Parts: sequence; structure tokens; C-alpha cells
Amino acid sequence: MKLYTINTGLFKLDGGAMHGVVPKSMWNKVNPADENNMCSWAMRCLLVEDEGRLILIDTGMGNKQDEKFFSHFQPYGDDSLEKSLTALGYTTNDITDVFLTHLHFDHCGGAIKRDGEKLVPAFANATYWSNEAHWNSALYPNMRERASFLKENILPIQESGQLKFLEANDDTAFTDHIKIKMVNGHTDSMMLPLINYNGREILYCADLMPSLAHLSLPWVMGYDMRPLNTLEEKERLLKEGVEHNWMLFFEHDRINELCTLQQTEKGIRSGEVLKMSEL
Repeated sequence: MKLYTINTGLFKLDGGAMHGVVPKSMWNKVNPADENNMCSWAMRCLLVEDEGRLILIDTGMGNKQDEKFFSHFQPYGDDSLEKSLTALGYTTNDITDVFLTHLHFDHCGGAIKRDGEKLVPAFANATYWSNEAHWNSALYPNMRERASFLKENILPIQESGQLKFLEANDDTAFTDHIKIKMVNGHTDSMMLPLINYNGREILYCADLMPSLAHLSLPWVMGYDMRPLNTLEEKERLLKEGVEHNWMLFFEHDRINELCTLQQTEKGIRSGEVLKMSEL
């Protein structure tokens, strides 16, 4: 097995929304806001080469939306999904599986591309993986999440025939080396891959803990549907992570990619901070 970080670009989100009830005087020290209170975030995905499969976990937001849409999120930087794959010697046609943790636009937008007037899967030879409960919540969203679930990111996957649903329960096996942790605080039935890599387990945190700062239990995003559930899920998984010597992979932290965990007098905190390429 080999793991590769896939950087798909940077974007901006409101600092208050990303940090919930945490005062700006605290979060502004770790992710300084601009004059519009916007903070920069990564869209960092993961490529897993495992037993003949090339599995892409999440896809970033893609580039098919219009200028008005992008003006809200100000994507920037030199990285893109395609560039990151090319740097590793791969193309989109080499991807065998696209594992979508959830269907918010910044996690699945790159799954679909424009082909003339049509919207088609960006990975022509891949199976796309979701679960039925989350898929249905994305098709029929509540009012708070409606702006994050875009039909153009979702329906073309199903129409292509490339979509498959996982019977996703906690600890469901996706491959021999990847099992799934299910959480519901951020959104219904979000799937977090737990990857066994060279004897160590790495939890792909998606939006449960989007950055290293969000390890702190009260740091829960204002975007979360059920913030108290998120708090409980973080507490449970961090405890399991310390017990089993997990590492955490952060999808949205602009600077910090991966960390170990340690138990301290003040609770569970990050240990060593490193990059996937250093493992």
C-alpha cells in the first residue's frame, strides 16, 4: 500500500462559521482572518494505492461552477486535482474508486466535470462510493445544508451508472486495509476512512475535525447540523485514537497535514506534526 496527499487548491470560509462558539481572539491566532473575516483552508484529498486499486478519497470543489459561485469562496493557489495526480504519474482515467466522505460541494465538486454542455464523471473508469442514508439527505436537504448540496455534483454520478452504496456501519470494511467510522454531527452519515498503513492506523478526519485546532473539543464548526453530537463523536474517536496509536489526516488545515495523538493533563492533544510523505 502507498498513500499520497492530493492537494486540490485553497479556498476561503468565514472564520466565525468555521470555529463556532470559539472567540475570534482565540482562533485568529491559529488561522488569521482577512479584512472580510475570511480564513484560508485547504482542500486536501488522499490517494490510496492498494492491491491493484487506486482509491481517491474526496475530490475538492472542482472548477465547473460559475464565477458568482466561486466569488463566495475565492478559490486560489497553483494546486489542482489534475496537477497533483500528474505529478505522481497518474491521470483521472487511472482512478478505480472515488470514496466520498460526504457530498458537500468542497468534498465532491471535483467528482464531476463539464464536457461541452453536459456534466459527466471526472473519473471515467471509477466506481463512486457513498451510502444511501447520506445520499438521500443530500438529494432532499434541510434548509441549513441546502447551499452545500448541489444537484450538479450529485445527480450526474447516479445517472452515469458509476454509483454504488456501501452498507455503512461503524467499522464496515471498505477494503482489507480500510474500514469506516460513521459520524452524524456534521451531516447525516458521514464516512471517515480509517486506513491501516504499515502497522499504523490513519483516520481521514474530513469535517469531523477539519484542522488540527479542531482537536480541542469545544472547537465545533457552526456548519455542523448537530454540534453536541460532533462533540461526543470527537471525544469518542480521540479516545480510541490514543488507545490505538492513530494518526489524524486533516482535509482543511492549510498548514498541518498529519499528526499523532498524546494524552496530556489538559486532555488529548496533538503529538508530532508531519506530512504523509514523511511516513
